[in-house]
Amino acid sequence: MKYMLLIYEDETKVQNMSQEELGPWMAKWFAFDSEARAATNVLDGNPLQPTATSTTVRLGGGKTVVSDGPFAETKEQLGGYYMIDAASLDEATAIAGKMPNLELGGCVEVRPIMEIPQQ
Repeated sequence: MKYMLLIYEDETKVQNMSQEELGPWMAKWFAFDSEARAATNVLDGNPLQPTATSTTVRLGGGKTVVSDGPFAETKEQLGGYYMIDAASLDEATAIAGKMPNLELGGCVEVRPIMEIPQQ
């Protein structure tokens, strides 16, 4: 089954890291990425740019409204994702449990992907 692993963290914690802290932090992510790709069927995965670069699209008064940034203030921001093909939810959560963002108080939302038949 395919799962989306949505990576949430307080992006300011990483943005405020010194270069001496950032190097080992990124090394943990590169190690995780290599291990995950070797051990499972990673279909895709990427970090996202900070929320300051995002754009939100809504419908207001029957018209498309485009605004800068996320609408809601949140403690944690979506920082990246992996799409994996795992044998079970247990396997997917075990992979998520190894992500370095957990060390900084972040979380990973593990969500099954709804398969839509091709027409």
